[in-house]
Amino acid sequence: MKPVRLCLISTLLLAPVALAQTYVVGVEDLPFAPHYSLDAQGRYQGFAREVLDAFAADAGLTLSYRALPLDRLLPALQRGEIDFKYPDSPLWAQAQKAGMSLHYSQAVVDYVDGVLVAPQRQGQALRNIRRLALVQGWTPRGYEDGIASGAVQLQYSKDLRQMIHQTLKQDADGAYFNVVVATHYLDNIRARPGALVFDPKLPHIRGAFHLSSQAHPEVVARFDRFLGERAQQVAALKSRYGVEANLNNEYIGLEQWKVDFLERQKAKAGAQAPASSVR
Repeated sequence: MKPVRLCLISTLLLAPVALAQTYVVGVEDLPFAPHYSLDAQGRYQGFAREVLDAFAADAGLTLSYRALPLDRLLPALQRGEIDFKYPDSPLWAQAQKAGMSLHYSQAVVDYVDGVLVAPQRQGQALRNIRRLALVQGWTPRGYEDGIASGAVQLQYSKDLRQMIHQTLKQDADGAYFNVVVATHYLDNIRARPGALVFDPKLPHIRGAFHLSSQAHPEVVARFDRFLGERAQQVAALKSRYGVEANLNNEYIGLEQWKVDFLERQKAKAGAQAPASSVR
């Protein structure tokens, strides 16, 4: 019986080590609140961090976060320097991913990328967007034909702050970005709520953020189970951070109290309007 006892002891000693395995998540080194950002000490924070940390605790593993510039994340994943990339999508960088065998999680959070304009320009025709502000590394989906013909000139900025500043100065006709992130920046950081608004009549795209991995499909599968089993927990985090704020109506990106205020204003204006004659 002694060998059996020793084998059992060895198994018990090794089990915590396996559960405590550490994986490296490659994340974007840029301010993208409320989804994610780095604090003054360079620590990853925001909705993404809370979801991934909750998964790690649930799965009994450890995640560390390595922030890299956008153009270095995919090569780092390809070389095995990081175990996962977040965010990612099967639709992104398809040419650069040729030859890679990537495994994607289910959708973590939905998003809308589109153009924000001055309120008085909302509803304008696409032909009036001649100068489009853009952060380096972004691709304005839906504007490819105008760019190719020269009808749309791209004006690149190094970051969101510079792009918003450029658009507010009217050096650009609109700014193309993640609508929730740009609105959050205007409302909470720039303190200029409503200075730019999303124009749903202009080309925009809907998509989702995923977790990807080249070497650990089994962990991606465990993450998918977590998203399903802890759906209410993830939904509560989405609500707290506002990462999917009103994605399916005209108030994309706005916090609910602002939507309620605008709806009250609209109802008040309708009640005060003179009744039309009846024929």
